[in-house]
Amino acid sequence: MFNLTLELKLKPTVAQIAVFEDWLEQSPKVYNYALKERKDWYNSRKCQINSYSKSSEYIIPADGPLPTYSSQSKALTTYRKTSPALLRVKVALLQQTSLRLEKSFVTMWEQSHGFPPLKKKGALRSFNEPQLGTTFHQGNRFKLPVIGCIKFWQARPIPQGAIVKPARAVRRFTGWYIMLTLQWDVSIPDTIPHSNPVGIDIGLTNFVATSKGRLIKRTTFFAEAERKLKLLQQRVTRKKIGSNNRKRALEKVALLHEYLANSRKDWHRKLSHQICDNAGIVFLEDLNPVGSKVAMLAQHCLDAGFGQFFNILEQTCFKRGVYFQKVDPKKTSSICPNCLKETGKRELSQRAHSCHHCAYTTDRDVAATQVVLKRGLAAVGHTACDACVQVNSLESLRSKNPHA
Repeated sequence: MFNLTLELKLKPTVAQIAVFEDWLEQSPKVYNYALKERKDWYNSRKCQINSYSKSSEYIIPADGPLPTYSSQSKALTTYRKTSPALLRVKVALLQQTSLRLEKSFVTMWEQSHGFPPLKKKGALRSFNEPQLGTTFHQGNRFKLPVIGCIKFWQARPIPQGAIVKPARAVRRFTGWYIMLTLQWDVSIPDTIPHSNPVGIDIGLTNFVATSKGRLIKRTTFFAEAERKLKLLQQRVTRKKIGSNNRKRALEKVALLHEYLANSRKDWHRKLSHQICDNAGIVFLEDLNPVGSKVAMLAQHCLDAGFGQFFNILEQTCFKRGVYFQKVDPKKTSSICPNCLKETGKRELSQRAHSCHHCAYTTDRDVAATQVVLKRGLAAVGHTACDACVQVNSLESLRSKNPHA
């Protein structure tokens, strides 16, 4: 199975936007009612049957079944016939809202979280469209149920011969977008490792360091716009809640955030293509980007967007036929790439690698990438002699150091 997701910008009319807004207004009500029903069931079983509690009394019979997605969807279909507001919304869309709540409860039990929070007005900014049909695409128009034909910006042709999975319509301050998930029932052969392997190391001082000695500085998108963002947020707090001036101020804040996200993603994509230009194999440290979000430098890590870059680099390698593999990141900064002996952990302020065993000296990040490269080559089955032939040899770097 091969999946592809296309993001296209819609051009809905005023009447179609009104229908979309009405759907997003009714969805949180269904979500909150179903959530309250489940919370009441759990609260009714907090106290013992022979005791009494004002906050946990039996508001539901003891033999009452636990509300599930199936039972709530069936009750929703029955109640929808008596509600004019819900009749305007597709039943499949409301069932997708109940399914979203079901997934939240599954995550709650698996990750030991608390109850999902209630959705405020305007909190839901997207909805799923599970029934597109086979002839939904006609030129530069989509044929959606209830909505009818809706125009979109056709920046690229939509591939033919694919199975259309449920689409997702998203409301942003720059307009309405639709995410199409296309699926092909084909088997794509895995990329075979070939020439020009490159090791990659990620950091904050140098966002990317390669085993060929290339260092790329990190761009600080959020830090550069932080002063402007602070000014816009101060303007929001000075506006009256619920006023049109406050809505316009919030829109400016959202537009700035969206601009920063798009700029960061664009830079990640261009950088990933630059890495793949002269590489046949890419090795990357198998880091946990979620763990860096709670560290001391969490804001800088979030601004760098390590997790997004990992995904984009893997996608770019797949698209361009470059072999991609993650390696163990343990002690890559404390091992000498020349003699493979541990040199001890160094302070972050020490940016040079100097081995006291073999006197090999190079940049700290470059030394880490060379360790990553050797581990990657060992993982794919290359010998040490093959590595010396296929990659830029460490001897060329050692020649710069007369004591090596």
